[in-house]
Amino acid sequence: MTEFVFMLTHNDATVADALEVYERLRDIESLRYVGFKDVGATPERLQVLTDTIHADGRTVMLEVVSEEAEAELRSIRAARDLGVDWILGGTHADEALDILAGHEVRYCPFPGTIVGHPSLLRGTIPDIAASAAALTGRDGVHGVDLLAYRFDGDVPALVREVVASADGPVLAAGSVDSPERIRTLVALGVWGYTIGGAIFEGRLPGGPDVAAQVREVLAITAEADAAVSG
Repeated sequence: MTEFVFMLTHNDATVADALEVYERLRDIESLRYVGFKDVGATPERLQVLTDTIHADGRTVMLEVVSEEAEAELRSIRAARDLGVDWILGGTHADEALDILAGHEVRYCPFPGTIVGHPSLLRGTIPDIAASAAALTGRDGVHGVDLLAYRFDGDVPALVREVVASADGPVLAAGSVDSPERIRTLVALGVWGYTIGGAIFEGRLPGGPDVAAQVREVLAITAEADAAVSG
């Protein structure tokens, strides 16, 4: 089963009205994972959001996209203290693992070379796959957050190699903006994928309404899963 993670984010930042948007999604029973970024909202606002999502029995993910090492590690500490379930992204695994030692949060850093904001993935496919293998071979690293459609090469080949190399879940993040890309990722065997900005821009079926798009994306994912397994 491929998981869809709805990100309350646009342009690599948490949207200002994230809590209000989430309130409109609370009755979508098949929505199991909700996330946000480490930028765009105050810690107090993110704590209320985390607690509200948890109160509904859902899993909370925070994706770290800060460019500077100090800012990234500050976000790792904040995510730990918020009590999120998964931390996605980031490139300073050594320091992050020290911060997260003794905590049960699932940590999935970025493999490969990450540049800019919004984040882009660079490097060769073999190097990125080797990075994913090395990261997931470490104690405390649960999986990887792969910027698949932020890669300037053969995306299906990249995903296939990373899924084969990683010893843990592979989440595809960034620029998943069409049913075709969803179906491709499901067929390639990712554990899950995130969508944020494309939904806020009304680019998925059911748009421009956010809740309607979330329902449609969940349905497309289920259909793609059935096609793979059937």
